[in-house]
This record gives sequence, C-alpha cells and structure tokens, in this order.
Amino acid sequence: MDLLRSLPIGLYLEEPVTWLHRLDPRVKLGWLMTFLIAPVLANNSYRLGLVILLILLTLTAGIPWRAWKQQMGWLLILGSLAFVITCIFDDGLALVSQPRLPALEIPDIEPTGLQFSDYSEMQPTPYRYVLLTLGRITVTRHSFDLATRFATLLFTLIYSSSLYLLVTAPEEITVGLEAMLSPLNRFKIPVTEIILTLTLALRFIPLVLEEVQNLSRSVRTRAINWKKIGLKQTAQIWLVVAERLIENLLLRAEQIALAMNVRGFTTPNTHQVQWHQLQLRAGDGVAIALLLLLWWGRLTLGWLV
Repeated sequence: MDLLRSLPIGLYLEEPVTWLHRLDPRVKLGWLMTFLIAPVLANNSYRLGLVILLILLTLTAGIPWRAWKQQMGWLLILGSLAFVITCIFDDGLALVSQPRLPALEIPDIEPTGLQFSDYSEMQPTPYRYVLLTLGRITVTRHSFDLATRFATLLFTLIYSSSLYLLVTAPEEITVGLEAMLSPLNRFKIPVTEIILTLTLALRFIPLVLEEVQNLSRSVRTRAINWKKIGLKQTAQIWLVVAERLIENLLLRAEQIALAMNVRGFTTPNTHQVQWHQLQLRAGDGVAIALLLLLWWGRLTLGWLV
C-alpha cells in the first residue's frame, strides 16, 4: 500500500530480521526509555551523541533503506528547520551591555550609545556572545544553544519511538510491558487488560492507515475540480470523508470484538494468550552493559551546565 510505504511510522518491519529484532523486548524498552529520559537536563554534546547513536543503530542493524528513508528524511528536514528558525529568532534575553572598563579609560568611545556587537570586537578575550550577524539576522550563543537542544530533542524523541516500533512486534511489546508492570497487580491494577488494550491499539494502526488510503483513492478517482467547487463545498466533501472514515473504523472495531467473542475470549485474566516467550541471550547482556555505560556517561558528564 502506498501510504504504508511512504509513512512507516508505528509499523512493524517483519523482514529482514535484524539484530535489533532479536533483542529481548524488555531490553529494547529500557533503551527506548533511555532515549526519552536521558536528554532531559542534558548538555548539547550528550544530546548530539544520542542522535549519532540512533543513526548508527539504524545503519548497523541493516534496516532497508525503504523502511526508514521517509521518516529519517522528514525528521532531518523538520529538525533543520527548527534549528534555523530558533537560531535566527530573538534569544529572549534582555541584555544590557556594559563595558568592562570605565568609560574614561576607553579612548575615543562615548560612554553612551555603545552597542554590544561593537564592543565585542574590542574585547581582549576570544569570547563572543554574538556568533553571527547578517543584516537583521543575529545568532547569539543563547539562541544557538537553544536551537541545538530543541532540534536534537525533537529528533531523538520521535525517531527513537519510531525505531522501537519498527523492530519490535506488538506481541513482544505486550509481553515486555506486562512482565515489567506485573508488580502492580499487588495493588489491584488491571495490568493485563491495559496491556491487551495497548496491543489492540497497535494492531489497529495499519487498519486506520488503510482506511485513510482507500478513502483518499476514492476521492481522487472522482476527478473533482477543487478550484471550481469553492471552499465551502471542499469543506463539505472532506467532512463527508471524515464521517465515512469514523464509520468504517467503528465497523472494524465491532468486527474485531465479535471475532474475539466467537473465539471465547471473555476477560484477559481468564483467557490468557501466550504472545511471546521472553528469553535473555548473550546479545541482550551486551546491550544491557552498553546501556549502563550510556547512563554512566549521562550521570557523570552529561549534565546541563
């Protein structure tokens, strides 16, 4: 399907089976939580390291180019745009520049009307707060640091989640989460029902994309001249399409519920399903060791200064 090939976010890659597929889902979940939590209050060097690590994981795993070129491409474009826009915007610091020496000791310079960019060129130290000035565009150290943090955080959060879903089957996610959240059963929290709902939601994502693709194709086959019908009729058409989409999705959900009832599925606690068998291997041990090393670097060298 065209839409599923062009938008692979949230989909599972069954073939080829890479070394990321073979890792235990609990280990992969630990890596995912690291990519989501570690960038918080981390310096830019550590965040850039996480971005490079994600790209290296994708390349070394041998994931086909068709599976990640779209999301990697638009994420890089989105991150680059966010970086550039944040750089050229005002940094938000209301700085009042002041000479280091008294005004009388600086020859041929009036004490009033001195701009910070003018004085920064006469400082004896190599430090510059204003990094780049092109007309009205000014890039400062604060705006550059903020842009780097925002762009790397955006890329890390989105791509790490997408990569995790790409190499982890929904059944593996179910078993891994249920194993890690099993202590909550002591507090009478319905962990099994919550995990089952999550599994059905993950399985429902391809159905939603399929329905969107089918409706978009049905609209294209009618050869509607959008320039002649006007804005009001265009909104009415898309409102009908959205209504039809919701109706089809509810019908799919009802069919899934009926199929579960026919197969005797009453409650998750009485009808246990063996989704996946958890087993730690040698590769999982290496991944855990590297994860601990990554957290050691985060707790010792990765703090935001």
